[in-house]
Amino acid sequence: MFSSLLARREFLRSLTAAGASCLAAGACGSDENPSLHEPVHRVAKANNAPTSPAVAVGDKHPLDPALDIANDALVSIRKNIIDYSCRITKQERIRGELQREEYMEAKIRNRKVDANGKLTAPLSVYMKFIGPRDVVGRECIWVEGENNNKMRAHEGGVKGRFLPSVWLDPDGPIAMSGQLHPIYDIGVENLVIKLIERGEKEKKFGECDVEFIKNAKINGRVCTVLRVMHPIQRPHFEFHRAEIFIDDELQIPVRYAAFNWPTKPGATDDLLEAYTYTNLKVNIGLTNADFDPKNPNYNF
Repeated sequence: MFSSLLARREFLRSLTAAGASCLAAGACGSDENPSLHEPVHRVAKANNAPTSPAVAVGDKHPLDPALDIANDALVSIRKNIIDYSCRITKQERIRGELQREEYMEAKIRNRKVDANGKLTAPLSVYMKFIGPRDVVGRECIWVEGENNNKMRAHEGGVKGRFLPSVWLDPDGPIAMSGQLHPIYDIGVENLVIKLIERGEKEKKFGECDVEFIKNAKINGRVCTVLRVMHPIQRPHFEFHRAEIFIDDELQIPVRYAAFNWPTKPGATDDLLEAYTYTNLKVNIGLTNADFDPKNPNYNF
């Protein structure tokens, strides 16, 4: 179900997660209909501000230390993390409206390739919603390259008692209804990849303040917060402020949150999206059965 664990679709097209993408409420009983598709590209209100000054090639950029951390984290994840279970909390703004928080238990097996670039383990995802109440029990499974690359899903809550499980295109209108990111963008590795991609693009511009805050905590775990600020609103900046919480022990991002510019002086920043990974347990020995809809512990 730092993408996302450190703005907007390119910066995180993971966290993720947080991330994480699942069925919208009520989706499982309907045929796929383009009218149900939520827009996934968001554009910051630039107020016609001019382009920020470019940074000369070779000059140091405030994002350089953050990119060093992200690249180190990516190497560590690919080398040391095979799979993990976690709880994902996500909240997203859709068409200008901030949605309620959603909570899900997830199992994720990381994508692995050998020295020749051959896929040895596909990215695999299982998610089960545990809140809010009307979606409790919703489940989805997706395995890269299997089942025609479709995900298996069924609704939760009262609707889940009557609606059947279905196969869905993860990029299709039903799977993406009410979501900013598809299911295949979930996970801490994808979050870090998108952080690096976005950071490299933003290094072309100035007007970027970076701050590291020590001894923050997420669910009792000590984290270092990487805070990125764009003081002036520009067309190419997708957020005013982004905060990435990096677990000090695991050295991976476990929370990403992005905020829009205040609508008026003195107002607080508006949350755009947030994904938090808690109860992270790594290398627990997940098997193919954990990503099989026929698993008797699931309700597909």
